[in-house]
Amino acid sequence: MTVRTDWTREEIAGLFDLPFNDLLFEAQSVHRANFPRNEVQLSTLLSIKTGGCPEDCGYCSQSTEADSGLKATKLMDVQAVLQAAAQAKDHGSGRFCMGAAWRNPKDRDMPALIEMVKGVRQMGMETCMTLGMLSEGQAKQLADAGLDYYNHNIDTSPENYANVITTRTFEDRIETLENVRSAGINVCCGGIVGMGETRSDRIGFIHALATMPHPESVPINALVPVKGTVLGDMLADTPMAKIDEIEFVRTVAVARITMPHSMVRLSAGRESMSEACQALCFMAGANSIFTGDKLLTAANAGDDKDAALLSKLGISAMQAQPHGHLEAAE
Repeated sequence: MTVRTDWTREEIAGLFDLPFNDLLFEAQSVHRANFPRNEVQLSTLLSIKTGGCPEDCGYCSQSTEADSGLKATKLMDVQAVLQAAAQAKDHGSGRFCMGAAWRNPKDRDMPALIEMVKGVRQMGMETCMTLGMLSEGQAKQLADAGLDYYNHNIDTSPENYANVITTRTFEDRIETLENVRSAGINVCCGGIVGMGETRSDRIGFIHALATMPHPESVPINALVPVKGTVLGDMLADTPMAKIDEIEFVRTVAVARITMPHSMVRLSAGRESMSEACQALCFMAGANSIFTGDKLLTAANAGDDKDAALLSKLGISAMQAQPHGHLEAAE
């Protein structure tokens, strides 16, 4: 299947406007042409350094700007992280993601981060980190350690970005993605819907992703409105506090069609979704979920609940396969 990076906003708007059944049929057809049917990758996300982040992301309880009552912690001990990874593997996860609430990692943190990556890879799991902005040198160090993926979301459309975050620009995000890709690390990049944005913003969000070198991994999050955060307080008790489930499924489907070879990850917000909504997301081409009781600081559907849902749908867990690296830029 031809992979395009020349999608226009008009084409993407046309996909969003398709009759729902036609959109899902197209998305499932694209999915089956590129991935095993009825398989979903199980991933686990661990907060290795919680809270105290100087960024002002309006959705995030870990920002120092948020009045969420979250207590900041130091970077976890390497051995504790590896124990958590081993437990995740025992519960069926093939991918282990490590997130730190930083604007960017300090050089003094790099040796511990490198040991975490090496240790998790030795278990045969796919590795991912999200640590904020990365310099070229830091990206290279993580690549040399064997990091499979680096997550750095664009969050929303370029036009809506400044309404959500003011402490770094959309272009700052793109620069980190370029550093990651140049180092040979696979890119994990998506965003959040349900932040009060318009359909036009969701079109712009998908357009931005689908016209860059396609991220190998595209997480689609539904906002979890947390009291004390800018967006959580702004949207509380309003109809926009939860995105319409059909619109969420449409967003997943358009991501699958426009980025046919990417893993589309059904990420935060699942704990408030119906089983029917999640099933439709799988029909729309989502083929990865975060399992476990927590995503960084937000509640998440637990392992047992996920196992029951996947069993009901006849979906099996994808086998763990640490991803090959991209060819690093010279």
